[in-house]
Amino acid sequence: MIVVRNTFRLKFGKARDAIALWKEGMEIGKRAGMSDVRLMTDLTGPSYTLVMESTSPGLAEFEALAKNVMAMDEWKNWYQKFVPLVESGSREIFTIVG
Repeated sequence: MIVVRNTFRLKFGKARDAIALWKEGMEIGKRAGMSDVRLMTDLTGPSYTLVMESTSPGLAEFEALAKNVMAMDEWKNWYQKFVPLVESGSREIFTIVG
Protein backbone atom coordinates (compact mmCIF):
# COMPACT_ATOMS: atom_id res chain seq x y z
CA MET A 1 0.00 0.00 0.00
CA ILE A 2 1.28 3.48 -0.84
CA VAL A 3 0.45 7.06 0.13
CA VAL A 4 0.63 9.69 -2.60
CA ARG A 5 1.05 13.23 -1.28
CA ASN A 6 0.62 16.14 -3.70
CA THR A 7 1.73 19.44 -2.15
CA PHE A 8 0.79 22.74 -3.74
CA ARG A 9 2.22 26.15 -2.79
CA LEU A 10 -0.61 28.51 -3.59
CA LYS A 11 -0.45 32.11 -4.67
CA PHE A 12 -1.01 34.58 -1.84
CA GLY A 13 -4.70 34.90 -0.99
CA LYS A 14 -5.83 31.98 -3.15
CA ALA A 15 -6.37 29.31 -0.48
CA ARG A 16 -10.18 29.58 -0.34
CA ASP A 17 -10.48 29.40 -4.11
CA ALA A 18 -8.10 26.42 -4.27
CA ILE A 19 -9.90 24.53 -1.49
CA ALA A 20 -13.27 25.04 -3.17
CA LEU A 21 -11.86 23.85 -6.49
CA TRP A 22 -10.20 20.81 -4.93
CA LYS A 23 -13.50 19.77 -3.39
CA GLU A 24 -14.89 19.76 -6.94
CA GLY A 25 -11.79 17.94 -8.20
CA MET A 26 -12.14 15.26 -5.54
CA GLU A 27 -15.71 14.59 -6.72
CA ILE A 28 -14.47 14.20 -10.29
CA GLY A 29 -11.79 11.82 -9.04
CA LYS A 30 -14.33 9.77 -7.08
CA ARG A 31 -16.37 9.26 -10.24
CA ALA A 32 -13.20 7.91 -11.87
CA GLY A 33 -12.53 5.50 -9.00
CA MET A 34 -10.37 7.53 -6.60
CA SER A 35 -11.12 6.83 -2.98
CA ASP A 36 -9.56 7.48 0.39
CA VAL A 37 -8.57 11.04 -0.51
CA ARG A 38 -8.05 13.83 1.97
CA LEU A 39 -7.33 17.51 1.62
CA MET A 40 -5.18 19.36 4.18
CA THR A 41 -4.04 22.94 4.69
CA ASP A 42 -1.10 24.36 6.61
CA LEU A 43 -1.25 25.11 10.33
CA THR A 44 2.49 25.70 10.56
CA GLY A 45 5.29 25.90 8.02
CA PRO A 46 5.01 27.69 4.69
CA SER A 47 1.77 29.63 4.34
CA TYR A 48 -0.73 28.92 1.57
CA THR A 49 0.15 25.23 1.38
CA LEU A 50 -2.49 22.76 0.23
CA VAL A 51 -1.92 19.00 0.38
CA MET A 52 -4.01 16.36 -1.37
CA GLU A 53 -3.20 12.90 -0.06
CA SER A 54 -4.50 9.54 -1.25
CA THR A 55 -3.72 5.87 -0.87
CA SER A 56 -3.40 3.20 -3.52
CA PRO A 57 -2.59 -0.52 -3.46
CA GLY A 58 0.67 0.10 -5.35
CA LEU A 59 2.45 2.16 -7.98
CA ALA A 60 0.88 0.32 -10.93
CA GLU A 61 -2.64 0.93 -9.63
CA PHE A 62 -1.86 4.58 -8.90
CA GLU A 63 -0.43 5.06 -12.38
CA ALA A 64 -3.47 3.43 -14.06
CA LEU A 65 -5.94 5.52 -12.04
CA ALA A 66 -4.01 8.74 -12.67
CA LYS A 67 -4.00 8.01 -16.40
CA ASN A 68 -7.78 7.46 -16.37
CA VAL A 69 -8.50 10.60 -14.35
CA MET A 70 -6.21 12.82 -16.41
CA ALA A 71 -7.83 11.60 -19.64
CA MET A 72 -11.27 12.84 -18.54
CA ASP A 73 -12.44 16.07 -20.20
CA GLU A 74 -14.08 17.08 -16.93
CA TRP A 75 -10.72 16.77 -15.14
CA LYS A 76 -8.87 18.68 -17.86
CA ASN A 77 -11.36 21.56 -17.59
CA TRP A 78 -11.11 21.54 -13.80
CA TYR A 79 -7.30 21.51 -13.91
CA GLN A 80 -7.20 24.62 -16.09
CA LYS A 81 -9.07 26.47 -13.33
CA PHE A 82 -6.68 25.24 -10.62
CA VAL A 83 -3.34 25.95 -12.34
CA PRO A 84 -3.57 29.78 -12.09
CA LEU A 85 -3.87 29.52 -8.28
CA VAL A 86 -0.58 27.64 -7.84
CA GLU A 87 3.00 28.89 -7.47
CA SER A 88 4.59 25.43 -7.38
CA GLY A 89 3.90 21.83 -6.50
CA SER A 90 5.53 18.52 -5.69
CA ARG A 91 4.59 14.88 -5.24
CA GLU A 92 5.90 12.39 -2.71
CA ILE A 93 5.05 8.69 -2.68
CA PHE A 94 5.55 6.61 0.44
CA THR A 95 5.24 2.91 1.22
CA ILE A 96 3.02 2.25 4.23
CA VAL A 97 4.94 0.00 6.61
CA GLY A 98 2.80 0.07 9.73
